[in-house]
Amino acid sequence: MSHGPAQPISARPGNALRGEAVIPGDKSISHRALILGAMAVGRSHITGLLEGQDVLDTAKAMQAFGAKVERLGPGEWIVDGVGVGGFAEPESVIDCGNSGTGVRLIMGAMATTPITATFTGDASLSKRPMRRITDPLSLFGAEITSREGGLLPVTIKGAVDALPVRYRTPVASAQIKSAVLLAGLNAPGETVVIEAEPTRDHSERMLAGFGAIITTETTEEGRVITLKGQPELVAQKVAVPRDPSSAAFPVAAALIVPGSVIRVNGISRNPTRDGLYVTLAEMGANLTWENDREEGGEPVADLIVRHSALRGVCVPPERAASMIDEFPILSVIAAMADGDTVMNGVAELRVKESDRIDAMAKGLRANGVEVSETGDSMTVHGKGIIPGGGAPVETYLDHRIAMSFLVAGLAAQAAIAVDDGAAIATSFPDFVPLMRGLGAALG
Repeated sequence: MSHGPAQPISARPGNALRGEAVIPGDKSISHRALILGAMAVGRSHITGLLEGQDVLDTAKAMQAFGAKVERLGPGEWIVDGVGVGGFAEPESVIDCGNSGTGVRLIMGAMATTPITATFTGDASLSKRPMRRITDPLSLFGAEITSREGGLLPVTIKGAVDALPVRYRTPVASAQIKSAVLLAGLNAPGETVVIEAEPTRDHSERMLAGFGAIITTETTEEGRVITLKGQPELVAQKVAVPRDPSSAAFPVAAALIVPGSVIRVNGISRNPTRDGLYVTLAEMGANLTWENDREEGGEPVADLIVRHSALRGVCVPPERAASMIDEFPILSVIAAMADGDTVMNGVAELRVKESDRIDAMAKGLRANGVEVSETGDSMTVHGKGIIPGGGAPVETYLDHRIAMSFLVAGLAAQAAIAVDDGAAIATSFPDFVPLMRGLGAALG
């Protein structure tokens, strides 16, 4: 994604938020639906696809590898797949914009096909670590070159005679796990991934849905996922549930703006993604879940959120993987809680679109909130209010930093402005109009 002129946005305290928040499709599932659709035989039909820039970049990449990808209408897409091992060599560089998920999963998907592809991204993505992906992919037999430090641009020459791999993930990362599993599709025998802590399991669920033979068991080693290689994936109909990470922003706003009551329908309740909602319940949040059901192989439900008096809590490190993208907005909620909220096991935030611990700590301190941090933890000393506001915040081209501080501005004593809201389009292109529709004063 090329980054154009900055788009400053501000948020100021105002009326209570009311109404229904229509959340976009889950970003993680949208990426996977496009990639597995491209690796399947036949035509996959996807509804509810997130049409943010990150996902659109993945759609373009699948076209570059030879799949037919076509938009039929809002959120409705078809993918005519080329089969496992059927990717064609792209004619140009694959630009994944701002998407760490997109670039890492696509690298995995092509690494065991004997073609060569070069991957790049925007300024933010080009600073993010890729060796955590390229190291295990080289075990399959792929040849990889990159910029010093394992950074983009990365060129992968796919394995000619791929080998199955048994790999223990060094950090809790669904991206690493998923990249290895996708590479294992075109390797003979069984590819095994072992993770010490469970991470989001969308890849396992969707691989099984497309016909892969995949099992998961919990052993003394940890969570062991075994994939039988070289299956014929069969095209599917995929209904993408609504993104719990995107829902976190209007949910947070309703919790901290007095008098607010909102409804959010169809949120994914996947237990590998619900850490924020578990934490909010511990903080005393008034959350009512209704109409539990299943969509696209994922558990979903409707949520009613009411303004709540919140208390600080300690988030255990083993919960971090299930809410890693929600810590920025949790730190805003924590500022409005009574007492300290300690977030442990969050070192992974240092290597996201920005150093999210540093970015949130700087922005919160500038607006009067006391914050402590270590390399692997962050503590927000909540006073029940955001005592300041009024200070501009740098987003570092990070969509979640931008949205978090805009939510903060709705409950601060004075307006909070972010330097650039353009990156919000990568995951939640309708964020500003949605929030305005609920009554938020954004401008």
